[in-house]
Amino acid sequence: MIHVGLEHYLTVSILLFCLGLLGTITRRSLLVIYMSLELMLNAANLALVSFSRFNKSLDGQVMVFFIVTVAAAEVAVGLALIVALYRKRQTAHVEDLTTMKL
Repeated sequence: MIHVGLEHYLTVSILLFCLGLLGTITRRSLLVIYMSLELMLNAANLALVSFSRFNKSLDGQVMVFFIVTVAAAEVAVGLALIVALYRKRQTAHVEDLTTMKL
């Protein structure tokens, strides 16, 4: 039987973070970029929970609870901004953000 250690969890966390970073850098759609940012946030949460679990402490898990709470508010505001941009421009591509005036 294989023992799953801290390095396994951190490897998955690093892979998820790199996948999110790649999606953020290479994509043009705001929704895909937003999902990639959320993937990066969840990768950081996985690392915090992993360290918390293997150090037998609840500090990381409590921190993840607050991060998820803030992320829920971020999702509401971010999606509202994306919907507003889509209603105004009929597209959700990043290059349309540079043409918006104050």
